[in-house]
Amino acid sequence: MPLVESFTKKEFPQSRGDLHAWIHEHLKVSQKQESALVAAVDAVFTRHHQMWEASKEEAIQALCASFADKMARLQVELSAKDATVNSISTYFEQLVADLTDRSYRDPKTKLMNLARFTEQLESYLALERRGRWCAVGLADIRRFKWYNDSLGHVVGDRLIERVAQLLREQARNNDLVAMEYPGSNAQEVHARFGGDEFCFLIPRLQEAAQAYAIGERFRHAVAQYDWRLVDERLAAQPVVVDVGLVCLRLGTIAERRSLSGHLPADLIERADRRMYEAKNEDQNRISCEQVEIRDGELVALTDLSEAAAESRD
Repeated sequence: MPLVESFTKKEFPQSRGDLHAWIHEHLKVSQKQESALVAAVDAVFTRHHQMWEASKEEAIQALCASFADKMARLQVELSAKDATVNSISTYFEQLVADLTDRSYRDPKTKLMNLARFTEQLESYLALERRGRWCAVGLADIRRFKWYNDSLGHVVGDRLIERVAQLLREQARNNDLVAMEYPGSNAQEVHARFGGDEFCFLIPRLQEAAQAYAIGERFRHAVAQYDWRLVDERLAAQPVVVDVGLVCLRLGTIAERRSLSGHLPADLIERADRRMYEAKNEDQNRISCEQVEIRDGELVALTDLSEAAAESRD
């Protein structure tokens, strides 16, 4: 009872040293018993401390594992969100590119439209330094209205699509596809002028006669194509094209710059006149002329179609 009373009446020991002093002061035991009791108390304190340290370490490890797991999940979520954002961004970039490309192209033939062709021609004329000549050509399908009215619009559409493909294949510069200027990954410079008419640019020619040869190759390819593959009725009325070409001696950029406001339109207009000249003559040949810039104006040089006709004769 005195031991219990001593605990209730006095402060409890606050440290291990206080407990040792309290045992020595209040317990009347032998030195050996006191030492054994102190050792037992120390053993309890030591074990309790070890268990507390172990529990603390386990708690810290559990917290770290939980935090790492949360961070990993968060990283996965962020990666998924980044992938979604990138996917959406790529989708819209592609969508804008597709819409832009469609705005530049004729939906039937996939050739660029006249406005885009004129832009590319203007860019080429403003920057080109490597070639001595270039050529602008126009072509149309002779008697196309007859095909459309007699055989139907479906056949007419097929004729336009096939002639566009032959133009892509044949209107080349030294057997390299004429590329949209500038850049090596762009599209070829062929366009649908409207209806059954097409226009094209042959860049970087070393001599004007090359343009005539390329135009003739295109005209011949159309004439030799087996049009029965499009419609059996075309066996009796095979398709031919009339081609007009204007070959420009490029000269210097400064000379071209003096006409930069209307040089592309002037070349297209001259090629158009040449195309109708070939159509009116009805001789299934190309009408082609050479021009150069002189004193700020386009000046006609040799008529290549006449020279070619004389050489054939």
